[in-house]
Amino acid sequence: MKNKKVKGTVLALGALMTGLAVSQMDAQAAHWNVDDDTIAHDPTLIRENGTWYTFYTGEGLQLTASGNGMDWNLQEPVFDEPLDWWDNYAPDQSYNDVWAPDISRFNGKYWLYYSVSSFGQNNSAIGLVSSDSIQNGDWTDEGVVVHSSEGDNFNAIDPNMTVDENGDPWLAYGSYWSGLKITRLNENTMKPQGQVHSIAQREVNDRSIENPMITYRDGSYYLFASIDYCCQGADSTYKIVVGRSDSITGPYVDRTGIPMMQGGGTIIDTGNERWAGPGGQFVYQNRILARHAYDTEDNGAPKLLISDLQWDSEGWPYY
Repeated sequence: MKNKKVKGTVLALGALMTGLAVSQMDAQAAHWNVDDDTIAHDPTLIRENGTWYTFYTGEGLQLTASGNGMDWNLQEPVFDEPLDWWDNYAPDQSYNDVWAPDISRFNGKYWLYYSVSSFGQNNSAIGLVSSDSIQNGDWTDEGVVVHSSEGDNFNAIDPNMTVDENGDPWLAYGSYWSGLKITRLNENTMKPQGQVHSIAQREVNDRSIENPMITYRDGSYYLFASIDYCCQGADSTYKIVVGRSDSITGPYVDRTGIPMMQGGGTIIDTGNERWAGPGGQFVYQNRILARHAYDTEDNGAPKLLISDLQWDSEGWPYY
């Protein structure tokens, strides 16, 4: 309901470091030494007044904070109970289980998009809350943004707000079904206006693509996505892929020229012996990539991984 306040006050963090520049953070290591006990799934990352914050999938929309990007402290969740309107779009949602958030700052406010859904179905909705300060945690419910239901050819989850070269906001979203979508946002309401564009999909017999993340760099738009299967612990097969385009609405093609609308996507992370199924990626300022992976040394628990994002001489990302 518009203007309804939702819980999310951040607890005092004691001796958190402040004023540390991103460039200094980058210098620590190519892969940040995140504490091995830092649980996260589908993380989104942002920095406010010297403190890093990650929001991620979980009951009430989970939130952690860190002064150094390595040691993370669990905070109060954004929602202490489900909002009344969620049940209209995701009637089989698991109580207060909120998915795949996306945090950004635009026009002087923080905008936190998130998903509510019935697992394995496209009875889903993307919601939005806003705040002047993450630390104060005074979130205002802005209601539903996009929704889908049985019979639709898309799934309204995994939102990502991005800004084009002109400073105009867009929302990418989607999972399985007919793939990933993008639409222009009204800069005042931060809700869709105009046409919905399809930007990536897999083959009909394997529709496993989700979690779009779009960033703009040096005249090109880059679409990161997660393919294959999450949520199976150490048996997860998630991978992170990327394509690029001259236009925010595509067509996006991979490094070999295969369009992402035809199943293309250059793989940049498949995991390793310790970390299975990396995905749920988020790019911060074209310099940092956060994602989750399943810890094979801890019963497949989803953990937060953060790396410096690099760009090669041909303009393709790696880490």
